[in-house]
Amino acid sequence: MSKPFYQINTESEYERACQGAIEQPEEFWESIAETFHWRKKWNQVVSWNFEEPDVKWFLNGKLNITENCIDRHLKDKADQLAIIWEPNEPSAEVRKYTYAELHREVNRFANVLVKNNIQKGDRVCIYLPMIPEAVFAMLACARVGAIHSVVFAGFSSRALADRVEDAQAKMIITSDGLLRGDKKMLLRNIVAEALEMCSSVETVLTIRYTGDVVKTNHLDKWYHDELKSVSAEFHAVETDSEDPLFILYTSGSTGKPKGVVHTCGGYMVYADYSFRNVFQYEEHDIFWCTADVGWVTGHSYITYGPLLAGATCVIFEGVPNYPDTARFWQVIEKHRVTQFYTAPTAIRALMVSGSEIPKRFKMDSLKVIGSVGEPINLEAWQWYSDYVGKGNCPVVDTWWQTETGGIMISNLGGIGKHIPTFAGKPLPGIQPVLLTSEGKEIAEKSAEGLLAIKYPWPSMIRTTYGDHERCRQTYFSAYHGYYFTGDGARRDEQGMYRIIGRVDDVINVSGHRLGTAEIENAINEHDLVIESAVVSYPHDIKGQGIYAYVICDKLPADEEKARKEIHFIVESIIGKIARPDKIQFVTGLPKTRSGKIMRRILRKIAEGSTSDFGDISTLLDPGVVESILKGKI
Repeated sequence: MSKPFYQINTESEYERACQGAIEQPEEFWESIAETFHWRKKWNQVVSWNFEEPDVKWFLNGKLNITENCIDRHLKDKADQLAIIWEPNEPSAEVRKYTYAELHREVNRFANVLVKNNIQKGDRVCIYLPMIPEAVFAMLACARVGAIHSVVFAGFSSRALADRVEDAQAKMIITSDGLLRGDKKMLLRNIVAEALEMCSSVETVLTIRYTGDVVKTNHLDKWYHDELKSVSAEFHAVETDSEDPLFILYTSGSTGKPKGVVHTCGGYMVYADYSFRNVFQYEEHDIFWCTADVGWVTGHSYITYGPLLAGATCVIFEGVPNYPDTARFWQVIEKHRVTQFYTAPTAIRALMVSGSEIPKRFKMDSLKVIGSVGEPINLEAWQWYSDYVGKGNCPVVDTWWQTETGGIMISNLGGIGKHIPTFAGKPLPGIQPVLLTSEGKEIAEKSAEGLLAIKYPWPSMIRTTYGDHERCRQTYFSAYHGYYFTGDGARRDEQGMYRIIGRVDDVINVSGHRLGTAEIENAINEHDLVIESAVVSYPHDIKGQGIYAYVICDKLPADEEKARKEIHFIVESIIGKIARPDKIQFVTGLPKTRSGKIMRRILRKIAEGSTSDFGDISTLLDPGVVESILKGKI
């Protein structure tokens, strides 16, 4: 290929990169991989078979990802900030680390791990608040060749134990406590409960953070004590391109978490490539992703993507509404953030406070604003664009999954057109297709179907930890020769994709396929509505009926009147076929701590079930299930 499409800056470059990636995919990815530091170059770019599945990238290449995240930047960026940590309390001290300081901290942490018998291939569970040590711990694991499994520090002891046991983790890295908004949690006490259900853990490494007195036992080592006797020098362990880098657990439809495995070489290449291009990163930009490192967004776009690109990244400990709903906008102005990446859930929550609050802030440093986690509804997209982006920032509405490792479909900030509620076009090198329910590719440009990927990409899932058959069954068995995303999508004449919801969230009403996201977008147009969730339930005449759970600013004084208004809006925007059969006004929805609505629970309630909801301990508020059951129509 004539040019390595490492960073795409124009629409014509995008088109040429797409063409090159389809015509010569191996050469395309090789040209990007060659921009990294490898101890030994690969002898084959890719080997793949979606039947097994068996996918390998940059075969027999040798590297350590942290040398690309840190060491290679020391020559010309040693004094540049790598991390800006913004604490939960606005009055608390901001901690900043240059690349040289990050190098020192990660080396020291790596030496602590080795001192405590952590070796290449061992699994280490990280259960920490959003403090810099969470990133140090991830990178230290990678530096010694250990496999990190980050568990969101809000999960229950049972959920933590399940993940520790599945990975057979040898060590848990935690802290005494956690601060989130006006709440405090004693993490080490939760770990103590989890340890009663775990057999593999040999060491608990605890970071003193809040200073609280917590339960400890013979397994405990205090991180600050361990640091006293270790060096700030550490030679990174060599890993193979296909060695596992991390395991990240994602909810399964059965309630049992799946341990998604990502590997060192391919994930590295794609995390950097997608970060640079989607956010149009430039030297001296300040990037802020509001996610937690307990989720894949935090892995790819807090820890690995920005650091691989030599960027400066804000890490935020707090929540968007503490101490008030101006917090996000204050942080953007304080640190002159140039790219801001958050979730529609956060945007909708902040919309309730009105537009006057973001209007008080210039936020003129912003160049790109992004959305992640779910399709963003039109009202939230418009508010975000108008009041945060001030009408001057492209909105990158990114579609991807834990299993994909990085952003797959999105417009590239400021390149080409962007349409509200459309994720956009695939990144060059990604080959999505729309399939019929029989598994045939839909050739027409303007079409709707099942979203699948027909060619591998470097950061794709390799297996589900300890259960490869589950990986095959979940992602590769439904449609021969494709990775099936589980999502339905619509494609327009220009090749822009709109995600219309999970396939099991596509409702078939009298033979008409309706995406739940589309109905929710319409319901959310009502002035009182903050958020909604739509599921199907058995209907004697239509086959499937539409059940809508609706959250309002405050419960309507006249619920029947509000239902009629919602019916009118949905009929006006989509048509009578999309009119909800039942509308239940609720005060909350069953969400995971990453903001994902657990629709399987809502579906079971709509179908009449009063129990058998699987594990609900990992929900942000398990009590919301009982509340919804009490108000069921």
